[in-house]
Amino acid sequence: MEPSQKKTKPVEQTLEEPKYLKHLIESQTRVCVRLDDDTDVYGTIEYYDAAFIRVTREGAPNLFLFKDNIKYLYEV
Repeated sequence: MEPSQKKTKPVEQTLEEPKYLKHLIESQTRVCVRLDDDTDVYGTIEYYDAAFIRVTREGAPNLFLFKDNIKYLYEV
């Protein structure tokens, strides 16, 4: 690489998260949310904002999960 060509830093936020969460809400896709303590929460996402998501569960209370406590989520 020539000195005049610098690598660009990766973008920290792609803005894909809101699109994906909106898709999950609209399609009522069942998900598993893995928390930092390795607890799994199953349900559908009903609402989200910058800090948390709301998971609606069958036969159990709905939960507000802070995004900082989420390791990852996947479709079930």
